[in-house]
Amino acid sequence: VQLVESGGGLVQAGDSLTLSCAASGRTYGIKRMGWYRRAPGKDRELVAGITGDGGVTNYARSARGRFTISRDSAKNTMYLQMNSLKPEDTAVYYCNAAGCSGSVCYDNWGQGTQVTVSS
Repeated sequence: VQLVESGGGLVQAGDSLTLSCAASGRTYGIKRMGWYRRAPGKDRELVAGITGDGGVTNYARSARGRFTISRDSAKNTMYLQMNSLKPEDTAVYYCNAAGCSGSVCYDNWGQGTQVTVSS
């Protein structure tokens, strides 16, 4: 499975932004997907996750109530709607997908998209 993120950019505090993650390849085997981020000087952290069928989601405390993760299986695309952005949301955001295609299991990452929130 190959993942390509898009939608990052420079916004002001309080603005909204939607990230997209387009998956290609053997996407039928995806068991879970998620958005992670790495801020300067910090470790990569989970922002939000979603099961392969989109039925279950989970959020980091910092994202709960402001961010919404979703998945359009028909388009093989996952989204992260981010509202009320704060300067501390500034980070490189990465898409992740994990699953198995036949006997081969994977845990793949996209290249990342930069989100910068100015105060």
